[in-house]
Amino acid sequence: MEMMNTKWIATVASIWIQTCSGAYTFGIYSPVLKSSQGYDQSTLDLISVFKEVGGNAGVLAGVLYAFVTTGNSRLRLGCFSGPWVVIFAGAVQWFVGFFMMWASVVGLIPRLPVPVMCLFIGLAYHGQVFCNTTNLVTGVHNFRDYGGSILGILKGYFGLGGAILVQFYQIAWKGNPANFILLLALLPTAVWLSLMTLVRNYDNTSTKLDDKKHLNAISAVALITAAYLMIIILLENMFTLPSLARIISFAFLMLLAVSPLVIVIRAHKKDSSSFSQTLLIIEKDYQSNATSVVDSADYVKLPSEEGQSTRATIDNERYLSDEENMNIWQAFRSGNFWLLFIAMFCGLGTVTAVMDNLSQIGESLGYTTAEINSVISLTSIWNFLGRIGAGVVSDMCMHRYGWTRPIFIVVTLAVLVIGQIVIVIDFPKSLFLSSVLVGICDGSLWLLMTVIISELFGLQHMGIIFNTISIASPVGSYIFSVKVVGYFYDMVANSETHVCLGTRCFMLSLSITASITFCGALVALALFFRTKRVIYVNYRSRC
Repeated sequence: MEMMNTKWIATVASIWIQTCSGAYTFGIYSPVLKSSQGYDQSTLDLISVFKEVGGNAGVLAGVLYAFVTTGNSRLRLGCFSGPWVVIFAGAVQWFVGFFMMWASVVGLIPRLPVPVMCLFIGLAYHGQVFCNTTNLVTGVHNFRDYGGSILGILKGYFGLGGAILVQFYQIAWKGNPANFILLLALLPTAVWLSLMTLVRNYDNTSTKLDDKKHLNAISAVALITAAYLMIIILLENMFTLPSLARIISFAFLMLLAVSPLVIVIRAHKKDSSSFSQTLLIIEKDYQSNATSVVDSADYVKLPSEEGQSTRATIDNERYLSDEENMNIWQAFRSGNFWLLFIAMFCGLGTVTAVMDNLSQIGESLGYTTAEINSVISLTSIWNFLGRIGAGVVSDMCMHRYGWTRPIFIVVTLAVLVIGQIVIVIDFPKSLFLSSVLVGICDGSLWLLMTVIISELFGLQHMGIIFNTISIASPVGSYIFSVKVVGYFYDMVANSETHVCLGTRCFMLSLSITASITFCGALVALALFFRTKRVIYVNYRSRC
């Protein structure tokens, strides 16, 4: 039972919860939602917008997390405190939202009015935010010095989870998307409720080197899982696989999904061994020091002037610059908050606009349906690689070279500009290259934003601030996707068929979004110069 109360078990529980979050699966059940409810495309797009709003408006999740995890609240609430409360609240919302959608689709209840359907899908994805917020903040708390790595792992599995659920659906109910809605209502809820009490905050009791080694091992397993999924998706698009082959491939996929448990068991054994050795060393030191305590009392070395000056400088910098544990109102008054918000508005807004229109872009450039489906299916893999890669690389550069993470936002946005220009140029297979760049950038931006928030504003109110800045994504997506990309597409499209062919369909709109992305890179560069000393001094003070 001792092993069940460790940060490593909390980590694997968070990984499995993230894997069952059903991300990026709207395209699977949206056709049956449209046909069964009699929606036109505009109505379905409206419901999709409410999905995005529910999935990003997580301020309440952050408030609840801060309330149930602070010391005073734990004393007052007793057993009804801790991160599990937030996961429970999210599971209830998720189940109610998807169950009511399924009941309406299969005719168990009368057809829901559009506003009510928007409410239920928003409620479902709002519950997803509760679980996501809990796992991310708890992960950073348990691995403060390797926040990039742990967030890359958790966000990476969040992206892979949808692809894994789709694989299960294709084996069990392929061709019946209504059952996929029921699967979303039942399976994630059951997993979240069964694992929620294992997700806890722990003090760091292991060495940083051991933490990094084990986190790298989990990252390696995640990369293998992503590569395996990519191979399966490509094979399914090129060949018709028999049922037995699908079952065997899914069984191996499940082995990869549970393999992080093996790593955390080894990590726990290593931590227990290190802790026992530390106790023996302390006991020996105490016995040897006890014999010389009188002699040592005769001489007390005063710190040198240089040492006093260095310590005073560090302490003064932390006093003047350290913004740890800001609440949301204090963050609002911080220039760093708004610089990060604007950078995310420009970055996440434009990258979402491109990803939401990949199908239309492919059609306009003459790609086949199979090619377009492959591009869309693989985007989640590139997204995963962006989350994992940004976490590992930014952690390594911080520890080795002192490069703070805002500079990686600058690099990511610069690559995103290239990804949009590649589409405009339109050379053979340019959409495949663009999807790689855009997918990696999308994953990187979400990861980097989360870690920077923890470094600038602290952990206590991280959930609230993270979900507030996340609002930049749906706001930017609406403006750039609907008001820019959609508007200019309709301007040049055929007035009767509403179809456009050629590079002219997206040339102007993507040129505008690329320019906006470049402006976001300049804002991120300003954030880098403004915060690089603050972040690095606070990091060094924890070492």
